[in-house]
Amino acid sequence: MLHDLPKQFLSLDGIPILARTLGAFQKSKSIVRIVLVVPKENVAYAKDEIVDKYQFCKVEHIRAGGAARQDSVKNGLDLVDDSDDVVVIHDGVRPFISETLIDLSIREAVKKGAVIPVVPVTDTVKTIDENGIVRDTVDRKMLRFVQTPQTFKREIIIEAYRNAYRKGFYGTDDASVVEHMGVPVATIPGSRDNIKITTPEDIILCKLLLEKTGMGI
Repeated sequence: MLHDLPKQFLSLDGIPILARTLGAFQKSKSIVRIVLVVPKENVAYAKDEIVDKYQFCKVEHIRAGGAARQDSVKNGLDLVDDSDDVVVIHDGVRPFISETLIDLSIREAVKKGAVIPVVPVTDTVKTIDENGIVRDTVDRKMLRFVQTPQTFKREIIIEAYRNAYRKGFYGTDDASVVEHMGVPVATIPGSRDNIKITTPEDIILCKLLLEKTGMGI
């Protein structure tokens, strides 16, 4: 992102990206408590400039992350309460998550155990060899882009992470950790607006989305 601060703390129309993300979970009646995981060196900043400043009272813990995404999620899962029925895991840099999608993911996780939002792949996808030569064109009808929140019954995601660390498995997302344990993961419709901010160009798109949605926190 060409900036000293981690991207989740960058401003989006005057409000930090992370604050916009947390706002949706703060508003959702389905969310009881929030565990926020941030880089170790930014824990105090997140508390002062995000949680306290914007009065996110549902944030019960701010935990330092780990070396990899999976390690950071594990650090957060360590603070999940035994009384929690469902765990919702979301990227802090997806600020356009809607309360509707949060609520749907929780309802479906209660029924099916593990749920992820997906959107159809619209571009042609090809596999290539080590020389960059096309080997095959993949049938995109069976392909999906995966988003967060990824939502699970508590006992499923906790055991899936224990299983992954016992076997030394690192997945690319939380669903892959659950899949590795042999548990089926269901899908629900995601949203094209639920973008993950990764590059400076994404900020331009986000400003257009702000105009479209009139999103506050």
